[in-house]
Amino acid sequence: MRTRRSVALTSVVAVITTTAVMLGARQAPAALDTNAIDQGLGLKGQLQGDVYRVGIPRTDLSVTVHGIAIKPGLALGSWAAFRRAGTRAVIHGDLVLLASEINPVISKLQAGGMQITALHNHLIEETPALMYLHYWGEGAEGTLAAGLRAALQTTKTPLTPPPAAPAGPAPDPGFDADLIQKTLGRTGTVRGGVLAVSVPRPEKIMMMGVELPPSMGMATALNFQSAGNGKVAATGDFVMTDDEVNPIAKALRSHGIAVTALHNHMIHGTPALYFMHFWAEDTAQNVAAGLKAAIDLLAK
Repeated sequence: MRTRRSVALTSVVAVITTTAVMLGARQAPAALDTNAIDQGLGLKGQLQGDVYRVGIPRTDLSVTVHGIAIKPGLALGSWAAFRRAGTRAVIHGDLVLLASEINPVISKLQAGGMQITALHNHLIEETPALMYLHYWGEGAEGTLAAGLRAALQTTKTPLTPPPAAPAGPAPDPGFDADLIQKTLGRTGTVRGGVLAVSVPRPEKIMMMGVELPPSMGMATALNFQSAGNGKVAATGDFVMTDDEVNPIAKALRSHGIAVTALHNHMIHGTPALYFMHFWAEDTAQNVAAGLKAAIDLLAK
């Protein structure tokens, strides 16, 4: 027969357990509201782990470098990445802009409660000249997405979903993508005639107190397209600590690869990271070999 004391004890334990469960339920972080992002931005993205990334290619622009017509996936891809951080969402990305578009976009981002973290070139000798605006925001997913859409509406950036890719195998990109991947020792994806290869860093990367996974722009990005005459063009950026900057720059230059920019993309970031953009034109083998030499200098 149970005593009054044991009954009371059982009741106390039950109350504590119920309270703990209720508190845990209240404190559990909400899932990212991707529907609100889709509605606010008017474009759909893809989940990469717990990051919802939306590509916004500048298909309206006709850009050339040394007479090579740049495909949107090579260097004309504006993007936005959303992630849940406790009770709020965060947004980070960068926008491909013409000079005349820069300050109207900044004003609209600010009106939407967002801030800029960098403004600079990625390419050199391109026509027309482009600038890249990196930005950050915190708040409700739908509000952030709508604010970004309002900023993009000051430009000619297409804000309608792209046509669906045709069924079947991807068309031949016009260069030996398998050779490049084998030389790099990395597997990428081919889409729209561009091979994209990502090399994540090993550290935990933070900005504004929020962890940024590789899919939020924290991985070295290598993009390749056909340049005609049996050659490829490649561009992208290396994500580096300060000690890696000059060894990687030297490796690139020793293989005939141009360094086109060196700068930050973040503010209040840890560790402090630098981003080095590059441009290469040569055979697939030579370009891949040069980039492999630089990749080998990154922290593993």
